[in-house]
Amino acid sequence: MKSVRRHLLATLAAATLAPAALLGANSALAQGSYPSKPVTIVVAYPAGGDVDVLARMLAEKLAPRLKQSVVVENRTGAAGTIGSAYVARANPDGHTLLLAPNTVAIAPLVLRAGTGASYDVQQDFTPISQIGTQSLFVVVNKGTGITKVSDLVARAKAGKVETYATPGNGSPMHIMGELFNKSAGIKISQVPYRGLAPAIVDVIGGQVPVTYITYGAISQYVGNGSLVPLAVADPKRSPFAPNVPTLAELGYKDVEIGAWQALLGPKNMPAEVVRTLNAHVNEILKMPDVVARMATIAVTPSGGEPAVLSRLIASDTSRYTKVVKEFGIQAD
Repeated sequence: MKSVRRHLLATLAAATLAPAALLGANSALAQGSYPSKPVTIVVAYPAGGDVDVLARMLAEKLAPRLKQSVVVENRTGAAGTIGSAYVARANPDGHTLLLAPNTVAIAPLVLRAGTGASYDVQQDFTPISQIGTQSLFVVVNKGTGITKVSDLVARAKAGKVETYATPGNGSPMHIMGELFNKSAGIKISQVPYRGLAPAIVDVIGGQVPVTYITYGAISQYVGNGSLVPLAVADPKRSPFAPNVPTLAELGYKDVEIGAWQALLGPKNMPAEVVRTLNAHVNEILKMPDVVARMATIAVTPSGGEPAVLSRLIASDTSRYTKVVKEFGIQAD
């Protein structure tokens, strides 16, 4: 009787341990097999912009670490929501990722229903890591003769400055323009473009006198005198342009807003894959050559855990929802 009981207990123990052992084996297998094919980083904006530059740099550094090719794919349109929605619907196995600016949290709020590119930034993505942050500047064409923000405000009130350029509806630059309008008591109308490059071209050409933009995108034109930065929308001055005052210094309150970039994946990505990618990204962002390359486009490396990025997205979504509603911001 005792031998039968011992046999029964041994059988039950084996049955209990078998699933756990199998789970451990599968987990180890999953770890060892990722990635099992090339990884694609989707950029929802045209090639050549800051986000595209960051994505290509990240792809270059990730490839040898993952022992797979990492390619960048530009899927543009609808204020970045086409590429973002594509990733949201992708297989969550970690082979399709999104490198996005904080426009990813704003654009869905300004697009009309029925665009076919809708998503919920908090529900449809897996946060992996914040990549970097950028300051936004008030910039004018040198030909305007404007050298300080008070001049810009005076001309706007006199009806001599009527438009500002942005890389698109729902961009942080668009939000900044509306916040600045409110703070300064002026009304300058947005002219949206498809990306940074065409917006800059028209400001340099004088078709639009003002833009709100990241410094890396215009540094060469500041250097040759074509464009003049008047102020930065940060709590403190930018290390990339320390002589440019903040809007708060100049008396324009509540216009603090910046840009950030982050690596995201589709929702329900395996936790181990997220940890693997997060660890690689954090190490890459500490590399001296990476820090130097990011500085050329005025991006400060961030990094950090996925939970930090998740909180940032939630905070920005809450803020932008209120701003979009207050100013009635909507895509054409």
